[in-house]
Amino acid sequence: MRLFCLLMMLAGGTVGAAEPAQRPPNIVLLLADDIGWGDFGCYGAKVIPTPAVDRLAAQGTRFTSGYCTSATCTPSRYSLLTGEYAWRRQGTGILPGDATMIIKPGRPTLPASLAKLGYATGVVGKWHLGLGSREVNWNQRINPCPNEVGFTYSFIMAATGDRVPCVFVEDGNVVNLDPKDPIEVSYVKPFPHDPDLKSPEERAKLKMDWSMGHNMALVNGVGRIGWMRGGKSAIWNDETLGETFTDKACAFIAKHKDEPFFLYYAAHENHVPRVPNPIHRGKTPLGPRGDAVVAFDDHVDKILAELAKHGLTENTLVILSSDNGPVLDDGYRDQALALNRKAGHLPAGPYRGGKYSIYEGGTRVSMIARWPGHTPDGVVSTEVVSQIDFAASFTKLAGGDPSDFLKLDGLENSQVFRGAKSQRDYVIEQGQNQIAIRQGDWKYIPVASKKGQKAWRAGELEEPEREREVIDGQMEQLYDLSKDAGEKHNVIAENPEVAQKLRTILEAERAKGFAQPLPR
Repeated sequence: MRLFCLLMMLAGGTVGAAEPAQRPPNIVLLLADDIGWGDFGCYGAKVIPTPAVDRLAAQGTRFTSGYCTSATCTPSRYSLLTGEYAWRRQGTGILPGDATMIIKPGRPTLPASLAKLGYATGVVGKWHLGLGSREVNWNQRINPCPNEVGFTYSFIMAATGDRVPCVFVEDGNVVNLDPKDPIEVSYVKPFPHDPDLKSPEERAKLKMDWSMGHNMALVNGVGRIGWMRGGKSAIWNDETLGETFTDKACAFIAKHKDEPFFLYYAAHENHVPRVPNPIHRGKTPLGPRGDAVVAFDDHVDKILAELAKHGLTENTLVILSSDNGPVLDDGYRDQALALNRKAGHLPAGPYRGGKYSIYEGGTRVSMIARWPGHTPDGVVSTEVVSQIDFAASFTKLAGGDPSDFLKLDGLENSQVFRGAKSQRDYVIEQGQNQIAIRQGDWKYIPVASKKGQKAWRAGELEEPEREREVIDGQMEQLYDLSKDAGEKHNVIAENPEVAQKLRTILEAERAKGFAQPLPR
């Protein structure tokens, strides 16, 4: 920016804030949580109204082969911000709420790369990548936090809404904390006098009943994972969680409207517990899960309106995606499974599986890009786009050198957002304790570990499907996605040479980070 002002002075121009069109593009990444490929109207949803997302797709490019890297949130977010597949690193599975930071300060990250280029970098919403370097003390500034890995501003929840602590953390400090009421967190044992949420008496008092596992701490009438005491003045309100994050995102845009900025808006919708604001309740026949998607759409609308308010639409690349595929029953009895069946809604669209799964429904997610004058308008693209490439691609768009990420797993694929062919030849997909590969129309899945087979039982799948996934996990699989998007027909016996080709690529990728060969 200083260089631009100097050139303006030498040219006899007026010195002041650079006009938006004369500076690098702002980048706004809108990341949904557990929202599936088929949950938006523009992707085929019939019973969930999503006018803001649909309008964004009409104004830009909607990709039908957009991928996150993992079917669960922590590894997916790790890869997005680092450009490195999470399965290469130990300790990058789903983290508890008191986990230490798994992105080490000093390593290349997407926000750090953009911050070096003069961008204001902000993260608002769900973090779930750990905080601190040892046991976290919630009653003092937490270091490291997102600010130590490249974000100039952060307003986050530590993990997820169903995990304690249920507080906001802004630039490393718990918001509204009363020093006289310190926070204590445990993932080992309850505190004295904690209610027993497994007892029929206590369970009957819950605002939302649990179906599995969410029966430890009681916060706002809802059971959580882990135990927490203290910090009463800092506890968030579940019903206004999304609105709080949206307000912070809009404030970040307003504050940095005169300089390049990167906003990573990590929404909590529609992760459990789904406790949407009353203004969004009843908007769908799907209960809290569907209403939470409507809430996400409303928040997207407000953020896009904030960009327009400050004249930033034309010079802002907006990317909308999700951290992984959908899940219905993920620990609470909110009737998602029954109501989706009744309405005939398919949250993963035509794809098999969902959150936790190695199948396409686990990692093939919505992907929409809008940058007026750069992204083709109203286009539906079949090009393959992966979040693993965001770090390199955004760095290049900002005028920087993406080489740090090219040394890892990322590619510089920014031209795909301008309508060009994708540079990505294949994508690697991660389920629970399992990886697979898609190249062209072919999808290859090696034999799963026993842990991977058990993990596939989770999620929204019906009982017969759960059993079939476990059985399928005991054999190699090959699918032709051009003819079998639902991955129902294993054609490995008819195409051994294709399977061998993909197996070789996958083994070579695994060898970069692990010594052992893939099981067969």
